[in-house]
Amino acid sequence: MEIQELKTIEEMLPHLSVLQELYPKLDLESYERMLQAMIPNNYGQIALFSEGKCIAISGYWLGTKLWCGSYLELDNVIVCEAARGTGAGKLIQQYLEEKAVQLNCTLMALDAYTNNFKAHRFYYNQGYAPKGFHFIKILNEKGLT
Repeated sequence: MEIQELKTIEEMLPHLSVLQELYPKLDLESYERMLQAMIPNNYGQIALFSEGKCIAISGYWLGTKLWCGSYLELDNVIVCEAARGTGAGKLIQQYLEEKAVQLNCTLMALDAYTNNFKAHRFYYNQGYAPKGFHFIKILNEKGLT
């Protein structure tokens, strides 16, 4: 398996089908529009390939907050159903952790849906622990992917 950093919209768009495993309603036009807004704001992606086929993707954000300083936030770690249990998620997490260390980040963060118990177990096993609650207030339900 090989990890590649995807830095441009042109490199990210061909792997939409992986994202659609989590967001089946996400279409190419919407995805491109979102990437145009996200990339200039410290968003990046990595993709994991096996035999030339993309089997997993993770977005990530680089930022700084008052409470923690520099951080790397994992965003939408998606492993294709057929590749689950192969260590793909662990490879992605390790790669991004090495990147965070190289960038002198104080911590890594992520959100996992409250009902995604498999993800909770996985991230606990990778050394993550909850720090608080991520509260949301939906203002436009039609805008959700």
